[in-house]
Amino acid sequence: MFNFGLSLANLRKEKKKHVLTIVDNLEEEFALIREIVDTYNYMAMDTEFSGVVLHPVGTFKNINDYNFQTLKDNIDILKLIQLGLTFSNENGSLPTCGTDSFCIWQFIFRIDVKRFGELLMSSGVVLNGDVHWVTFHSGYDFRYLLKLLTSRSLPNSQAGFFDLIKIYFSMVYDIKDMMKFCNSLHSGLNKLVELLEVERVGVGSESLLTSCTFRKLIGNFFNGSTEKYASVLYGLGVQN
Repeated sequence: MFNFGLSLANLRKEKKKHVLTIVDNLEEEFALIREIVDTYNYMAMDTEFSGVVLHPVGTFKNINDYNFQTLKDNIDILKLIQLGLTFSNENGSLPTCGTDSFCIWQFIFRIDVKRFGELLMSSGVVLNGDVHWVTFHSGYDFRYLLKLLTSRSLPNSQAGFFDLIKIYFSMVYDIKDMMKFCNSLHSGLNKLVELLEVERVGVGSESLLTSCTFRKLIGNFFNGSTEKYASVLYGLGVQN
C-alpha cells in the first residue's frame, strides 16, 4: 500500500535542493546504494541512448515482434549514454545519505562499463525480489542494463528476453503500459506530467520525474494492489 502525499512540490518544501550526482567515483556511489536499497526499494530509472538508427525488414507475426527486433538490432550496435536512478521507500520518501539534500544518481557512461556492470550486480539492486523498478516505455532501458550485467549476447527471442527480466528485475512497472488502464491516457512522459500536474524540480532529473509521476498515477487511477500490472513492458510481449 502506498502513501501518495509526496509530490515534487513537497520535495521542494522539505529540502532546499536535491542532489544530482554526476558519477565518476563508482565505488563510493555504489557503497551508498548498497546501504539504502533495502529501505528505499522503489527505484525509478531513466536512460539516455543514441536513439533508433536501424529498422528491421522482413515479415513479423505482430507489432510486438517487430518492436522487439528493432530494439535488439539497435542495442546490439549502440551504447548507453546516461542512466538516472531515483530511489524511494513505500511512502515516497527519498534518501538523503547522511546529507541535507536528496540523493539522485546520474551515471554518465564515460565510466568503466565493465566495472559498472560488476558493481550493479553486487549492489542489491538486481536479483532482488524486494526491489520495485519504476520506468516509462522501458524495453530499451532493460535491454541496455542486461547488456551491461551479462557482458554477452542477449536472447534473440522475446520469451528469452522476458525470462532474463524476471530473473534480474523481478518487479517492474512500466508507466506507459499502465496508462492503458487510466481512462484512455496516452502520451509521452512530458505530456503525462502536464496532465497529472506533476511539478518539475530542476533539470536533468528525469528519473525523479518518473518516480513522482508513478506515485501520482497510482494515487489518481489505481485502487489497491498494483502487482497485476507488473512485469509488462509497453510495446513488447509474446502474443498468442
